[in-house]
Amino acid sequence: MKKLFAEFFGTYWLVFGGCGSALFAAGVPTLGIGYAGVALAFGLTVLTMAYAVGHISGGHFNPAVSFGLWAGGRFPAKDLLPYIISQCIGALAAAGTLFIIWTGKAGHAIDNTKAGVFASNGYGDFSPDGYSLQSAFIAEFVLTLFFLLVILGATDKFANGKFAGIAIGLALTLIHLISIPITNTSVNPARSLSQAIFAGGQPLSQVWLFWVAPILGAIVAGFLYKTLLQNHDPA
Repeated sequence: MKKLFAEFFGTYWLVFGGCGSALFAAGVPTLGIGYAGVALAFGLTVLTMAYAVGHISGGHFNPAVSFGLWAGGRFPAKDLLPYIISQCIGALAAAGTLFIIWTGKAGHAIDNTKAGVFASNGYGDFSPDGYSLQSAFIAEFVLTLFFLLVILGATDKFANGKFAGIAIGLALTLIHLISIPITNTSVNPARSLSQAIFAGGQPLSQVWLFWVAPILGAIVAGFLYKTLLQNHDPA
């Protein structure tokens, strides 16, 4: 249960901090943090929680990460469903908190006819810069694949584990710097689901891609790392 609570709180913080920065700070009238600020916020959520609760649960905070670690032989299949449920509940709780705060300001309604509404992910007309389904799928697949390679490498028993959280947090920042204009950046099915549920409409109908592409990318990364990169002999 401690592991599941750690995944709940870690995913809550990721969604609240990352999506919250996009909702409240990215485009305020006088001085917004912009894409770079939102990207950094997502990276900081993972970095801080990796050190706060990573030693309890492994610090997944993302169903794709759990699948990738399973494929890489680092995580038992029997724990996949409990972890994913905890992550999704944490993400939904954070999205609910954001919704309450967001709608507490006059004029703040959710217009699900617009791209990126309520920090949701999308493709086509719901991509921030109009990228197609194909472009969105490739971006999410490739970026999640490399995210898992960083995670698997940084947490390898032969790596310097003290700096793993920094490498992973910076990797997630870089991922967002690349892909916010493409899909509003998912690489995390729980984060996508939570925002899409509150947005409804087209963002919710497109959320399937942000489960399929990241999980496939993560699984491929797990098998690649285990078969091609993992060092079994430090010498």
